[in-house]
Amino acid sequence: MSPNLTKPNSCFTSKPSPLCTFLFFIILCVLGFYTVHYPPRNPKNALLFQKIFLSSASNYTISLYLRSLTSHPHLAGTKPSLETAHYVKTHFQNLGLETYMVPYKTLLSYPLHASVSMHFNNGTVLNLPLNEKGTASYASSGLIQPYHAYSPSGTAHGGVVFVNYGSEDDYRALRLMGVNVNGCIVIVRKGGSLSRGAVVEIAEQKGALGVLMYAEGDVSRGSFGFGVERGTVMKGIGDPLSPGWAGVEDGERLGLEDNKVLERFPGIPSLPLSFESAQLILESLGGPLAPQQWRDSGRSKLSRVGPGMVMVNFTYQEEKKLTTIHNVFAVIRGREEPDRYVLLGNHRDAWTYGAVDPNSGTAALLDIARRYALLAHKGWNPRRTIMFCSWDAEEFGMIGSTEWVEQNLVNIGTKAVAYINVDCAVQGPGFFAGATPQLDDVIFEVTKKVKDPDSEFATIYDKWTTINGIRNIERLSGVDSDFAPFLQHAGVPSVDIYYGRDFPVYHTAFDSFSWMINYADPFFWRHVAVAGVWGLLGLRLADDPVLPLNYLSYAKQLQEHKDVLSIFLDASVSLTPLATSIQELESAAKRANDEAKTLMEREFTDELVALKMRALNDRLMLAERGFLDTDGIKGREWFKHLIYGPRSNHESKLAFFPGISDAIAESTRLSQRDRKAAIEHEIWRVARAIQRAAAALKGELT
Repeated sequence: MSPNLTKPNSCFTSKPSPLCTFLFFIILCVLGFYTVHYPPRNPKNALLFQKIFLSSASNYTISLYLRSLTSHPHLAGTKPSLETAHYVKTHFQNLGLETYMVPYKTLLSYPLHASVSMHFNNGTVLNLPLNEKGTASYASSGLIQPYHAYSPSGTAHGGVVFVNYGSEDDYRALRLMGVNVNGCIVIVRKGGSLSRGAVVEIAEQKGALGVLMYAEGDVSRGSFGFGVERGTVMKGIGDPLSPGWAGVEDGERLGLEDNKVLERFPGIPSLPLSFESAQLILESLGGPLAPQQWRDSGRSKLSRVGPGMVMVNFTYQEEKKLTTIHNVFAVIRGREEPDRYVLLGNHRDAWTYGAVDPNSGTAALLDIARRYALLAHKGWNPRRTIMFCSWDAEEFGMIGSTEWVEQNLVNIGTKAVAYINVDCAVQGPGFFAGATPQLDDVIFEVTKKVKDPDSEFATIYDKWTTINGIRNIERLSGVDSDFAPFLQHAGVPSVDIYYGRDFPVYHTAFDSFSWMINYADPFFWRHVAVAGVWGLLGLRLADDPVLPLNYLSYAKQLQEHKDVLSIFLDASVSLTPLATSIQELESAAKRANDEAKTLMEREFTDELVALKMRALNDRLMLAERGFLDTDGIKGREWFKHLIYGPRSNHESKLAFFPGISDAIAESTRLSQRDRKAAIEHEIWRVARAIQRAAAALKGELT
């Protein structure tokens, strides 16, 4: 051997060098750290973290969050609202979460002046109080007077007619009594199935000069009779100046006089009244006797429908302002699939203090974030990325969430697994859930793990099924919370959960921390229950190797929808395209379920299995997008979902297939041939949407 060459060193044949020993030690340390902090994915680990999540609940902590959030009114676009945004942001930051805020410039609406007065024959004038009695001074508390956002400025003077709930049926009943509301002010009790905006829209079509609206409430649960229910009367959702695109700082905006903007607002003014003020007007009405059913329902002391000898004058002056709103986000990055997102959302803005609406949900969201951070300290990392979303300006028409969806539409369409919404987490007793059908099974499974807050031993699932008799999950056709842009515009599988419904202080100054602890949830166990279901749904969707989305449930629900639809159609209209497409979806769903079962029986460490799981998960995620149609719903083209979405016909009994529902209602004046063609066209559109969903689930090109 040449003296210039050295013998190769081997750690197996000679004493190891210090460098080799050091590197070996470092590798062991890295492997040890990874093993401790990132344990292998297996069902036992997932169950362990779910148990830790449930056991770390704290009703006291949630109550502290809610007390802070409701310490002052925080209407969107005001300084207190921005302070609430910073409170949420700081909470996320203190947990060590990646946190950021996204602003938008949007058109909001505020009151400048309002008055309502009764004018009697003898010249007496009675000015009705518009602010709530029994609350702190509006000036000192920061409360803004009751109003309808986006109601136009105007003055109305005339006789008053009571129109019950303001539905088409109610106006037909008045016509039969010989009462015409043209040139009158109408007074409406809030309730029934109509939105605030729909009530005003119908009244305008009937020739009314203005609308006064009141809620009857429930004095047994602390409405006190003096609450005034605020709300929006704008048509559609999102910023009216940027329809279809995000209202970013330097982005395009339509002018206030643009027809697309003007058509979003009513043409007549409206105002909310307290029950007590409304009662004074009702007692002054003349005219025909009210129908017995109208007199017997509700708390209103009603005799006649009007008009009478007493005139009412009401004036409203609004101010529309371009205002900055703020969405707040916190992110927990996924380890295996960081580009797939599970979104947990709640809006933060409130008409007044917002103890129920929406900050019972906000408090629950903050507590879920706290518990997820605790899991992370114990070694948990989600498989997929989790985002906490705190929306602004929901009360004005889902503006914060809609602008964000519009700005991120492509990424949401390709990467969002599901959106889980909670608005009013706790309104009273009883669990309620709404969802797209492929999420039904996982909701049932999760509710079996969360204790019912009003029972000693039962789970939410036990109590829920006992009360309903069957497992009842509602569908998300309404446009009444932040799930709407995610599902009805972007096609993201969605959930909406809450405890209780129809609380009497809705949108009033009495929706306070005091009302919550006295009437809705004194010990905050219902908050804990909602957070438990919400958080476990997030964990399942973020951690399950195969997404828990079962499209057999969707196929079954669509079949039930088809059967109900057939009742509203004559035999000449063919439902064959719908039936065939549902069968295709059912077949694709069975194949997907079989594939999921096979993959779950394989070793998770197999790279080929991981790739197959990823492909299956993408198909499960994207199938919901198939129900979207680029042309949207006729007359409301922004809404793209052909299964669940808003209807233009307020009287329709169909809470699904909005395009078909509208075609049935709008084609009544057409010839038999044209009517059949119009309805069948919409049936074919829905059938093609279901076929697209089935094709996405199969994942194969034709």
